Amino acid sequence: MRTAKNEVQSLLKKLPDDCTLEDVQYHLYVVEKVQRGIDRAKIEGVISQEDAEKRLGKWTTL
Repeated sequence: MRTAKNEVQSLLKKLPDDCTLEDVQYHLYVVEKVQRGIDRAKIEGVISQEDAEKRLGKWTTL
């Protein structure tokens, strides 16, 4: 399992040398949100693309 420190080090290697602290914060935020989504999907399961479109279709019909 990768540690938070490993994740940050990996991210910093990928970012350009002239990135800002705001850039780093944004990318860390995105990494955290993606990981939370993956973890949640493992626990709660996922739905198919078709089911997702049906659910969203109720909100998007004009």
